Amino acid sequence: MKQFTGISRSGDVKEAVLGLESPQFLILCGSDKEAFRNQVQEIEALFPGVPSIGCVGQSYAKTDVVENGFTVTAFYDGISARANVLEEAGTMPVKYIKRLEKDMSAMNGTSENMVCMDFCAGNDECVLATINSVLEKKKIPLTGGTAWEGTVCCNGKVYENACAYALVKNEHGKVKVYKENLYTPTDKKYLVTKAVPEKYMIKELNGQPFADVYTRDLGIQEEDIETQTFVNPLGRIIGDEVFIVSLKELQSDKSITCYRKVNPKDKLYIMQIGDLKSIYKSTIEHIRSDFNKISGVYSINCAFRYILFQQHNCVEQYFTEMNQLGTHSGLIGLGEHYMKQHTNQTMSCVVFE
Repeated sequence: MKQFTGISRSGDVKEAVLGLESPQFLILCGSDKEAFRNQVQEIEALFPGVPSIGCVGQSYAKTDVVENGFTVTAFYDGISARANVLEEAGTMPVKYIKRLEKDMSAMNGTSENMVCMDFCAGNDECVLATINSVLEKKKIPLTGGTAWEGTVCCNGKVYENACAYALVKNEHGKVKVYKENLYTPTDKKYLVTKAVPEKYMIKELNGQPFADVYTRDLGIQEEDIETQTFVNPLGRIIGDEVFIVSLKELQSDKSITCYRKVNPKDKLYIMQIGDLKSIYKSTIEHIRSDFNKISGVYSINCAFRYILFQQHNCVEQYFTEMNQLGTHSGLIGLGEHYMKQHTNQTMSCVVFE
Protein backbone atom coordinates (compact mmCIF):
# COMPACT_ATOMS: atom_id res chain seq x y z
CA MET A 1 0.00 0.00 0.00
CA LYS A 2 1.13 3.53 -0.73
CA GLN A 3 -0.09 6.90 0.51
CA PHE A 4 0.01 10.16 -1.46
CA THR A 5 -0.43 13.62 0.04
CA GLY A 6 -0.94 16.81 -1.94
CA ILE A 7 -1.79 20.37 -0.95
CA SER A 8 -2.71 23.67 -2.52
CA ARG A 9 -2.71 26.73 -0.30
CA SER A 10 -4.73 28.56 -2.93
CA GLY A 11 -7.36 25.80 -3.08
CA ASP A 12 -6.38 24.73 -6.60
CA VAL A 13 -7.42 21.09 -7.03
CA LYS A 14 -5.10 20.40 -9.98
CA GLU A 15 -2.14 21.64 -7.96
CA ALA A 16 -3.10 19.42 -5.01
CA VAL A 17 -3.27 16.25 -7.13
CA LEU A 18 -0.18 16.92 -9.23
CA GLY A 19 1.61 13.60 -9.69
CA LEU A 20 -1.28 11.46 -8.46
CA GLU A 21 -2.22 8.50 -10.66
CA SER A 22 -4.71 5.66 -10.18
CA PRO A 23 -5.88 6.30 -6.61
CA GLN A 24 -8.06 3.65 -4.99
CA PHE A 25 -9.39 5.79 -2.13
CA LEU A 26 -9.36 9.56 -1.51
CA ILE A 27 -9.70 11.79 1.55
CA LEU A 28 -10.39 15.48 0.90
CA CYS A 29 -10.15 18.48 3.19
CA GLY A 30 -10.85 22.10 2.30
CA SER A 31 -10.78 25.13 4.58
CA ASP A 32 -13.33 27.20 2.63
CA LYS A 33 -16.91 25.95 2.84
CA GLU A 34 -18.04 27.85 -0.25
CA ALA A 35 -15.16 26.56 -2.38
CA PHE A 36 -15.40 23.01 -1.03
CA ARG A 37 -18.40 22.00 -3.13
CA ASN A 38 -16.60 22.87 -6.37
CA GLN A 39 -13.40 21.22 -5.19
CA VAL A 40 -15.24 17.98 -4.43
CA GLN A 41 -16.94 17.99 -7.82
CA GLU A 42 -13.63 18.64 -9.57
CA ILE A 43 -12.00 15.70 -7.80
CA GLU A 44 -14.87 13.47 -8.89
CA ALA A 45 -14.41 14.60 -12.48
CA LEU A 46 -10.67 13.90 -12.35
CA PHE A 47 -11.05 10.49 -10.68
CA PRO A 48 -14.57 9.29 -11.51
CA GLY A 49 -15.88 6.45 -9.40
CA VAL A 50 -12.99 6.43 -6.92
CA PRO A 51 -14.42 6.16 -3.38
CA SER A 52 -13.90 9.37 -1.44
CA ILE A 53 -14.83 11.06 1.82
CA GLY A 54 -13.84 14.39 3.31
CA CYS A 55 -14.90 17.49 5.16
CA VAL A 56 -14.39 21.18 5.67
CA GLY A 57 -11.55 21.90 8.05
CA GLN A 58 -7.87 22.62 8.49
CA SER A 59 -5.43 19.86 7.67
CA TYR A 60 -1.82 18.78 7.37
CA ALA A 61 0.25 16.78 4.90
CA LYS A 62 3.64 15.42 5.96
CA THR A 63 5.14 18.43 7.78
CA ASP A 64 2.95 21.16 6.25
CA VAL A 65 -0.06 22.54 8.14
CA VAL A 66 -2.77 23.89 5.83
CA GLU A 67 -4.90 26.41 7.71
CA ASN A 68 -6.13 27.80 4.38
CA GLY A 69 -6.28 25.70 1.23
CA PHE A 70 -7.11 22.20 0.02
CA THR A 71 -5.54 18.85 0.88
CA VAL A 72 -5.81 15.46 -0.83
CA THR A 73 -4.72 12.18 0.71
CA ALA A 74 -4.80 9.22 -1.66
CA PHE A 75 -4.26 5.51 -1.04
CA TYR A 76 -3.29 3.17 -3.85
CA ASP A 77 -1.39 0.00 -4.81
CA GLY A 78 -3.12 -2.47 -2.54
CA ILE A 79 -6.16 -0.72 -1.08
CA SER A 80 -9.85 -1.42 -1.58
CA ALA A 81 -12.57 0.83 -0.19
CA ARG A 82 -16.26 1.57 -0.15
CA ALA A 83 -17.53 5.02 0.85
CA ASN A 84 -21.04 6.03 1.81
CA VAL A 85 -23.02 8.42 3.94
CA LEU A 86 -25.42 8.26 6.88
CA GLU A 87 -27.82 11.15 6.38
CA GLU A 88 -30.02 12.85 9.01
CA ALA A 89 -27.15 12.49 11.48
CA GLY A 90 -28.74 14.92 13.91
CA THR A 91 -32.00 13.01 14.22
CA MET A 92 -32.05 9.51 12.72
CA PRO A 93 -28.76 8.15 11.28
CA VAL A 94 -29.98 4.60 11.96
CA LYS A 95 -32.46 5.11 9.11
CA TYR A 96 -29.52 4.59 6.73
CA ILE A 97 -27.83 1.69 8.52
CA LYS A 98 -28.48 -0.78 5.68
CA ARG A 99 -25.94 1.14 3.59
CA LEU A 100 -23.22 0.27 6.07
CA GLU A 101 -24.44 -3.30 6.43
CA LYS A 102 -24.29 -3.75 2.66
CA ASP A 103 -20.82 -2.22 2.46
CA MET A 104 -19.55 -4.44 5.28
CA SER A 105 -20.82 -7.53 3.52
CA ALA A 106 -19.26 -6.53 0.20
CA MET A 107 -15.85 -5.69 1.70
CA ASN A 108 -15.50 -8.91 3.70
CA GLY A 109 -12.66 -7.50 5.78
CA THR A 110 -11.41 -8.47 9.23
CA SER A 111 -10.34 -6.63 12.35
CA GLU A 112 -6.74 -7.14 11.25
CA ASN A 113 -6.90 -5.64 7.75
CA MET A 114 -9.85 -3.20 7.64
CA VAL A 115 -10.74 0.10 9.28
CA CYS A 116 -13.76 2.38 9.25
CA MET A 117 -12.88 6.05 8.80
CA ASP A 118 -15.53 8.72 9.27
CA PHE A 119 -16.16 12.46 9.24
CA CYS A 120 -19.25 13.58 11.14
CA ALA A 121 -21.25 16.81 10.93
CA GLY A 122 -22.63 16.56 14.47
CA ASN A 123 -24.47 14.38 16.98
CA ASP A 124 -21.28 12.32 17.17
CA GLU A 125 -22.27 10.03 20.04
CA CYS A 126 -25.47 8.88 18.34
CA VAL A 127 -23.72 8.41 14.99
CA LEU A 128 -20.92 6.38 16.56
CA ALA A 129 -23.40 4.15 18.37
CA THR A 130 -25.16 3.56 15.04
CA ILE A 131 -21.97 2.75 13.14
CA ASN A 132 -20.57 0.51 15.83
CA SER A 133 -23.76 -1.54 15.99
CA VAL A 134 -22.55 -2.91 12.66
CA LEU A 135 -18.77 -2.76 13.09
CA GLU A 136 -18.76 -4.64 16.38
CA LYS A 137 -20.04 -7.81 14.68
CA LYS A 138 -16.58 -8.20 13.13
CA LYS A 139 -14.72 -6.01 15.64
CA ILE A 140 -13.74 -3.56 12.89
CA PRO A 141 -11.80 -0.60 14.40
CA LEU A 142 -12.82 3.01 13.79
CA THR A 143 -11.09 6.36 13.65
CA GLY A 144 -12.51 9.71 12.56
CA GLY A 145 -13.47 13.17 13.60
CA THR A 146 -15.88 16.06 13.66
CA ALA A 147 -16.06 18.30 10.57
CA TRP A 148 -15.85 22.07 10.62
CA GLU A 149 -18.87 24.04 9.37
CA GLY A 150 -21.08 20.94 9.65
CA THR A 151 -20.03 19.93 6.12
CA VAL A 152 -18.81 16.56 4.80
CA CYS A 153 -18.47 14.98 1.38
CA CYS A 154 -18.80 11.51 -0.04
CA ASN A 155 -18.25 10.23 -3.58
CA GLY A 156 -18.40 13.64 -5.24
CA LYS A 157 -21.34 15.07 -3.28
CA VAL A 158 -21.41 17.50 -0.36
CA TYR A 159 -23.69 16.93 2.64
CA GLU A 160 -24.68 18.72 5.80
CA ASN A 161 -26.25 16.99 8.80
CA ALA A 162 -24.56 13.74 7.76
CA CYS A 163 -21.68 11.38 8.48
CA ALA A 164 -19.43 10.32 5.61
CA TYR A 165 -17.70 6.99 6.21
CA ALA A 166 -15.38 4.65 4.36
CA LEU A 167 -14.47 1.03 4.93
CA VAL A 168 -10.82 0.75 3.91
CA LYS A 169 -9.11 -2.61 3.48
CA ASN A 170 -5.36 -3.14 3.27
CA GLU A 171 -4.97 -6.00 0.81
CA HIS A 172 -1.34 -6.76 1.72
CA GLY A 173 -0.94 -5.99 5.40
CA LYS A 174 -2.50 -5.09 8.69
CA VAL A 175 -4.27 -1.98 9.94
CA LYS A 176 -4.34 -0.62 13.50
CA VAL A 177 -5.88 2.41 15.18
CA TYR A 178 -4.44 4.37 18.08
CA LYS A 179 -5.48 7.13 20.50
CA GLU A 180 -3.27 9.58 22.36
CA ASN A 181 -4.21 12.10 25.01
CA LEU A 182 -1.85 14.42 26.83
CA TYR A 183 -3.63 14.38 30.19
CA THR A 184 -3.91 12.22 33.31
CA PRO A 185 -6.59 12.27 36.04
CA THR A 186 -6.09 14.26 39.22
CA ASP A 187 -7.68 13.22 42.51
CA LYS A 188 -10.55 15.66 41.87
CA LYS A 189 -13.50 13.41 40.99
CA TYR A 190 -17.15 14.43 40.61
CA LEU A 191 -20.60 13.14 39.86
CA VAL A 192 -22.59 15.07 37.24
CA THR A 193 -25.79 15.82 39.15
CA LYS A 194 -27.42 18.09 36.59
CA ALA A 195 -26.81 18.30 32.84
CA VAL A 196 -28.55 19.03 29.55
CA PRO A 197 -27.01 16.42 27.20
CA GLU A 198 -28.69 17.69 24.03
CA LYS A 199 -27.01 21.07 24.60
CA TYR A 200 -23.67 19.53 25.67
CA MET A 201 -24.13 21.38 28.97
CA ILE A 202 -23.03 20.59 32.52
CA LYS A 203 -24.98 22.49 35.14
CA GLU A 204 -23.91 20.91 38.44
CA LEU A 205 -21.14 18.74 39.85
CA ASN A 206 -21.82 17.10 43.20
CA GLY A 207 -24.96 19.23 43.52
CA GLN A 208 -23.15 22.56 43.11
CA PRO A 209 -22.91 24.95 40.14
CA PHE A 210 -20.17 23.86 37.77
CA ALA A 211 -18.24 27.15 37.85
CA ASP A 212 -18.16 27.22 41.65
CA VAL A 213 -16.68 23.71 41.85
CA TYR A 214 -14.17 24.09 39.02
CA THR A 215 -12.82 27.49 40.09
CA ARG A 216 -12.62 26.53 43.77
CA ASP A 217 -10.70 23.31 43.19
CA LEU A 218 -8.26 24.86 40.71
CA GLY A 219 -7.89 28.21 42.46
CA ILE A 220 -8.79 30.23 39.36
CA GLN A 221 -11.28 32.97 38.45
CA GLU A 222 -14.44 32.42 36.40
CA GLU A 223 -13.04 34.45 33.51
CA ASP A 224 -10.21 31.90 33.19
CA ILE A 225 -12.42 28.80 32.88
CA GLU A 226 -12.63 28.63 29.08
CA THR A 227 -8.87 28.83 28.50
CA GLN A 228 -8.09 26.57 31.46
CA THR A 229 -9.35 23.63 29.35
CA PHE A 230 -5.91 23.59 27.66
CA VAL A 231 -4.35 22.62 31.00
CA ASN A 232 -7.22 21.08 32.97
CA PRO A 233 -10.00 19.66 30.79
CA LEU A 234 -12.45 17.15 32.19
CA GLY A 235 -12.03 13.44 31.68
CA ARG A 236 -14.35 10.45 31.73
CA ILE A 237 -12.82 7.05 32.42
CA ILE A 238 -14.33 4.15 30.48
CA GLY A 239 -12.71 0.83 31.29
CA ASP A 240 -9.00 1.60 31.53
CA GLU A 241 -9.07 4.51 29.07
CA VAL A 242 -9.62 8.23 29.54
CA PHE A 243 -11.76 10.27 27.15
CA ILE A 244 -11.39 14.04 27.30
CA VAL A 245 -14.24 16.56 27.58
CA SER A 246 -13.23 20.06 26.44
CA LEU A 247 -14.81 23.11 28.03
CA LYS A 248 -16.40 25.52 25.58
CA GLU A 249 -18.38 28.44 27.01
CA LEU A 250 -19.34 29.56 30.50
CA GLN A 251 -23.02 30.46 30.87
CA SER A 252 -24.61 33.16 33.03
CA ASP A 253 -26.01 30.55 35.43
CA LYS A 254 -22.49 29.15 36.04
CA SER A 255 -23.06 26.10 33.84
CA ILE A 256 -20.63 25.18 31.07
CA THR A 257 -21.17 24.04 27.51
CA CYS A 258 -18.72 21.42 26.26
CA TYR A 259 -17.52 19.99 22.97
CA ARG A 260 -18.71 16.52 23.95
CA LYS A 261 -21.99 15.26 25.37
CA VAL A 262 -22.10 14.71 29.14
CA ASN A 263 -24.95 12.90 30.88
CA PRO A 264 -26.34 13.06 34.41
CA LYS A 265 -24.60 10.50 36.69
CA ASP A 266 -21.43 10.52 34.59
CA LYS A 267 -18.31 10.45 36.73
CA LEU A 268 -15.77 13.07 35.71
CA TYR A 269 -12.23 13.98 36.75
CA ILE A 270 -10.35 17.22 36.42
CA MET A 271 -7.35 16.30 34.28
CA GLN A 272 -3.79 17.61 34.39
CA ILE A 273 -1.48 18.11 31.44
CA GLY A 274 1.61 15.94 31.01
CA ASP A 275 4.91 16.41 29.19
CA LEU A 276 3.85 16.88 25.56
CA LYS A 277 7.05 15.77 23.87
CA SER A 278 7.64 12.68 25.97
CA ILE A 279 4.02 11.58 25.47
CA TYR A 280 3.96 11.87 21.69
CA LYS A 281 7.43 10.35 21.38
CA SER A 282 6.19 7.38 23.43
CA THR A 283 3.17 7.01 21.13
CA ILE A 284 5.39 7.08 18.05
CA GLU A 285 7.67 4.40 19.50
CA HIS A 286 4.64 2.27 20.42
CA ILE A 287 3.32 2.47 16.86
CA ARG A 288 6.74 1.72 15.41
CA SER A 289 7.11 -1.37 17.60
CA ASP A 290 3.81 -2.79 16.28
CA PHE A 291 4.89 -2.79 12.62
CA ASN A 292 7.79 -4.15 10.61
CA LYS A 293 7.02 -1.59 7.91
CA ILE A 294 4.60 1.34 7.85
CA SER A 295 3.19 2.52 4.53
CA GLY A 296 1.05 5.41 5.73
CA VAL A 297 -0.62 7.15 8.66
CA TYR A 298 -3.80 9.21 8.72
CA SER A 299 -4.60 11.05 11.95
CA ILE A 300 -7.10 13.45 13.45
CA ASN A 301 -5.61 16.02 15.82
CA CYS A 302 -7.91 18.21 17.87
CA ALA A 303 -7.83 21.94 17.10
CA PHE A 304 -7.09 22.53 20.80
CA ARG A 305 -4.08 20.19 20.59
CA TYR A 306 -2.82 22.17 17.61
CA ILE A 307 -3.17 25.43 19.56
CA LEU A 308 -1.43 23.83 22.56
CA PHE A 309 1.46 22.67 20.37
CA GLN A 310 1.72 26.19 18.97
CA GLN A 311 1.91 27.57 22.50
CA HIS A 312 4.75 25.13 23.28
CA ASN A 313 6.55 25.79 19.97
CA CYS A 314 6.56 22.13 18.95
CA VAL A 315 4.20 21.97 15.94
CA GLU A 316 6.95 21.46 13.37
CA GLN A 317 8.80 18.93 15.49
CA TYR A 318 5.63 16.95 16.17
CA PHE A 319 4.61 16.63 12.52
CA THR A 320 8.19 15.90 11.46
CA GLU A 321 8.44 13.00 13.88
CA MET A 322 5.00 11.64 12.97
CA ASN A 323 5.96 11.72 9.29
CA GLN A 324 9.05 9.63 10.04
CA LEU A 325 6.72 6.73 10.82
CA GLY A 326 5.50 6.77 7.21
CA THR A 327 3.74 9.23 4.93
CA HIS A 328 1.50 11.16 7.33
CA SER A 329 -1.49 13.43 6.78
CA GLY A 330 -4.68 14.29 8.57
CA LEU A 331 -7.41 16.60 9.82
CA ILE A 332 -7.36 19.24 12.54
CA GLY A 333 -10.75 18.26 13.93
CA LEU A 334 -13.35 19.75 16.25
CA GLY A 335 -13.73 16.37 17.94
CA GLU A 336 -12.12 12.97 17.55
CA HIS A 337 -13.50 9.45 17.15
CA TYR A 338 -11.78 6.37 18.48
CA MET A 339 -13.53 3.01 18.35
CA LYS A 340 -16.92 3.63 20.02
CA GLN A 341 -16.12 6.94 21.66
CA HIS A 342 -16.30 10.64 20.80
CA THR A 343 -13.54 12.55 22.57
CA ASN A 344 -11.80 15.96 22.63
CA GLN A 345 -8.24 17.32 22.86
CA THR A 346 -7.00 13.99 21.55
CA MET A 347 -5.19 12.41 18.61
CA SER A 348 -6.75 9.41 16.89
CA CYS A 349 -5.05 7.71 13.95
CA VAL A 350 -4.97 4.71 11.65
CA VAL A 351 -1.71 3.09 10.59
CA PHE A 352 -1.33 0.96 7.47
CA GLU A 353 1.35 -1.70 7.10
